[in-house]
Amino acid sequence: MAAPTQSFDVVVVGGGVIGLATALRAADRGLSVTVCDPDPGSGASTVAAGMLAPVTEAHYTEQALVRLTLDSVARWPHLAAELLERTGVDPAYRECGTVLAAADGSDLALATELHAFQRSLGLSVDRLTSRELRKLEPMLAPGVRGGLFVAGDHQVDPRRLVPALLAAVRAAGVELCAQRVAAVELTGDRATGVRLADGTRRAAGAVLLAAGPWAGDVDGIPPGVVPAIRPVKGQLLRLRVPSALYPPERPFLRHNVRGIVRGASVYLVPRADGELVLGATMEEQGFDTTVTAGAVYELLRDAREILPGVSELAVAETRAGLRPATADNMPALGATSLPGLVLALGHFRNGVLLAPVTADAIAAVLAGEPLPEVAQFFTPERLLRPATPVAVR
Repeated sequence: MAAPTQSFDVVVVGGGVIGLATALRAADRGLSVTVCDPDPGSGASTVAAGMLAPVTEAHYTEQALVRLTLDSVARWPHLAAELLERTGVDPAYRECGTVLAAADGSDLALATELHAFQRSLGLSVDRLTSRELRKLEPMLAPGVRGGLFVAGDHQVDPRRLVPALLAAVRAAGVELCAQRVAAVELTGDRATGVRLADGTRRAAGAVLLAAGPWAGDVDGIPPGVVPAIRPVKGQLLRLRVPSALYPPERPFLRHNVRGIVRGASVYLVPRADGELVLGATMEEQGFDTTVTAGAVYELLRDAREILPGVSELAVAETRAGLRPATADNMPALGATSLPGLVLALGHFRNGVLLAPVTADAIAAVLAGEPLPEVAQFFTPERLLRPATPVAVR
């Protein structure tokens, strides 16, 4: 006999940081929620460095994203404190700021251009000399030419955040279903639930697709409803700082550090427990998650240019993860043309950073409210419109 179909207000497809945070906020609104994922919290969230960097992540073609990231970073202190209070698990939110260091004159020119762009958006960024940077971070290389300091860029530890979110959703009554979703099920022209890989079903008033780069693996959705999501590979290293050499009162690094080295970007994120996260590559390699010798070499080489002391540190781990990206590298948020199907996809480099604002916005939609104004630019329709033809003379 087939197992009876269970029914919920919301089925969340995908148990990463975005899916879990949104499930929590939906449950807080009184909705019954299930999260379907074969291994919740095990995806890119465990690889991410956890930089909350709306300013130093601001890119020239992504001005619309800046407001969303600034809104989200302002929500992080409340979310971190709330998770600790609810679960006793500290997600290790730290307000530490970010130092951006330019390795040579050409890199300093890029940093200067970036500073002008950031200032044009009204962002708070300080331009510093080499000496001023080394006062903030004495371990920086003497040859560093100068750079920037952003007091408003912070960090959280995703490997602590995920357990906190899992504990919080369980406490809120969310069902965690350790199954892969095979298909979205339709009744007429509406999404009304999902079919799982084992053949069982979850009926729901709404289906939230938050499956990252695997969103395209979910069958049953008509063509032209969900924009394409591609995986972008990122490799990083986790290093260990010896506590005997660098005690808490004299840490190896005090801030997040970004380097521009021969035009390329590298970052280092120090944890209070002595871990140092070094990343990350940006590779269009499909679903490949192989760690390569070349990537490890290049990350260490570039990091050493701005921070020679990394050569002394032990390599604790090498990992590769997949960032979910849309065609314009900005997220797809909100209802779709298929009634009952809602998206929280394509967060690319900013999944952890955007978790609070995404969760609040999508929970509002799931509760029957309009998408909040701060997120309205990011509706899926913008990615599905035909490209405007270019006249050729």
